[in-house]
Amino acid sequence: MSDKLKIVDAHHHLWDLDKNYYPWLADKPETHFFLGDYEDLKHNFMPADYRAETQGYDVVATVHVDAEWDRNAQVAETKWLHEVAAEHGMPNAVVGHVWLAKENCEEVLSDHCGYPMMRGIRSKPITSLTPEDKESVKGKPGSMQDPNWLAGYALLQKYGLTYDLRVPHWHLPEAVEVVSQFPETRVVLNHTGFPWDRSEAGLAAWRENMRIIAEVPHVMVKISEHGVKDAPWDDDDNRRVIREAIEIFGFDRCMFASNLPVCRLRAGFSTVVECVKSAVADAAPEEREKLFSKNAADFYRIDIG
Repeated sequence: MSDKLKIVDAHHHLWDLDKNYYPWLADKPETHFFLGDYEDLKHNFMPADYRAETQGYDVVATVHVDAEWDRNAQVAETKWLHEVAAEHGMPNAVVGHVWLAKENCEEVLSDHCGYPMMRGIRSKPITSLTPEDKESVKGKPGSMQDPNWLAGYALLQKYGLTYDLRVPHWHLPEAVEVVSQFPETRVVLNHTGFPWDRSEAGLAAWRENMRIIAEVPHVMVKISEHGVKDAPWDDDDNRRVIREAIEIFGFDRCMFASNLPVCRLRAGFSTVVECVKSAVADAAPEEREKLFSKNAADFYRIDIG
């Protein structure tokens, strides 16, 4: 149970399947979903559900990250989220989607920025399913080497937007080549860099790539989504990953996030929070404050008083 530590949840999703179209939750299953079967996600998850899940914790603000809304209406999700926030008081910041390699990228970015809670973009580049195949996608349309994708990424600085980087860790060295070119665009790596392979060799590769991206000073990391495909939640294993990620990046560049409701495929909010808290039990109060609230509030420009 909570000790009333203030929390800014830096990454969660909301969806109303009765009103809005999310292809992956409706009629176009994601074959390679990173947690496997996700049938349990195919129901509405709205502010009341979020607050029921987080009851007992002092969540002072939240950041909504794009939930794979219909890509033919990318700005519609941002508009809808502002309507939700006006009624329910959350979310407090929005990370939207735009296809960076598309010709209409700037038009979509401009439309997103017409909404006051808009803070950043998450647009997943093309990636490989395994580290062994990473070269197979290099340079393809939509990859981080695609000139059109890079042109779209360059626009983020013009519009003052952050970038949520969501790639498996084996693509992090490539990401360094991109983000280093645009030091004014602040970046946050999603989901602890996805340490999916928990073997010693797998963790060694993850650790090496995390150190490479951590050398870029304007990159932060979300301490989030420690679920592993075809395996139950493991507190000890996840605490190890959390500690190592924080050791690599430092408390000044880490932020807590739940990834609700997706995280519930492996663990509820309480389990996730308590695992992270226990991993940093020996940290100074100001370090815990940075991890759980201050860093995310600063990155996404949220006033939490």
